[in-house]
Amino acid sequence: MDVLKGSDVNVPDAVFAWQLDGKGGVTPLQNGDRIDGQHPCWLHLNYTHADSAEWLSTTPLLPNNVRDALAGESLRPRVSRLGEGTLITLRCINGSNDERPDQLVAMRVYMDERLIVSTRQRKVLALDDVVSDLQEGTGPTDCGGWLVDVCDALTDHASEFIEELHDRIIDLEDNLLDQEIPPRGFLALLRKQLIVMRRYMAPQRDVFARLSSERLPWMNDDQRRRMQDIADRLGRGLDEIDACISRTAVMTDEITQITQESLSRRTYTMSLMAMVFLPSTFLTGLFGVNLGGIPGGNWHYGFATFCIMLVILIGGVTWWLHRSKWL
Repeated sequence: MDVLKGSDVNVPDAVFAWQLDGKGGVTPLQNGDRIDGQHPCWLHLNYTHADSAEWLSTTPLLPNNVRDALAGESLRPRVSRLGEGTLITLRCINGSNDERPDQLVAMRVYMDERLIVSTRQRKVLALDDVVSDLQEGTGPTDCGGWLVDVCDALTDHASEFIEELHDRIIDLEDNLLDQEIPPRGFLALLRKQLIVMRRYMAPQRDVFARLSSERLPWMNDDQRRRMQDIADRLGRGLDEIDACISRTAVMTDEITQITQESLSRRTYTMSLMAMVFLPSTFLTGLFGVNLGGIPGGNWHYGFATFCIMLVILIGGVTWWLHRSKWL
């Protein structure tokens, strides 16, 4: 494989262009630098920037069928071997404060043993961990180590978000035990986040598993073993997601039952109140007609006596309902 020069990957508006020094650190890429398997280059681009988009569409370093994928056409996690290079699409948790975490950020990577080209539109916060390690001199030394560290960081962020969703479900379950129903739409949003995570993390787990089994020339056996461990860890996260989805279904049934029971109690209470006041309503309606001959109509204590009779009647009906265990 030919040696590249720094000028071949010089993109003015790149997020960063670094060369791995082979010792766990990086140096800014210069036009005169020689790029080879011992000192690969990492070029990180925002494909919406003008210079980056032009470089992606014109550079001879990328195969033609890779250009569209790196420019934002590839969405679902996947891995494809293209001659000496490999095209990988990955998803990361969105950590921006103004957006929801379930709106996953896509990162696209084309790499071989000497060159790493990664593209994104929104910031991939998981890369900050890898960048920090490289700046401190404790990062990856080659392309295989870089890929393993990136996948490990992506999985860490996904696992943290899954754990956060799990804790929210536990809080909801505790609240339901106290007959506290969550606000409308809260459980639906939580369930949507779980489903979106399941949709994208399942193929991403398959990508990690395939990378661990592929005999890529720039990955050694130890890196393949680490990649398999990452795939297994993400698989356990997917099992947790499946369990959480099932628990949200149970909570939905429980909320429906609590709502129905509350409505039934209110309906039952109103029915009992109607039964308690039904005899008195009948009597007041009967004595309220404007006809002659009403008993006690001319008696001075007639109204007071009638009110006392109504109170006794209501009390008697209430006592009878209580004795019959209806009240």
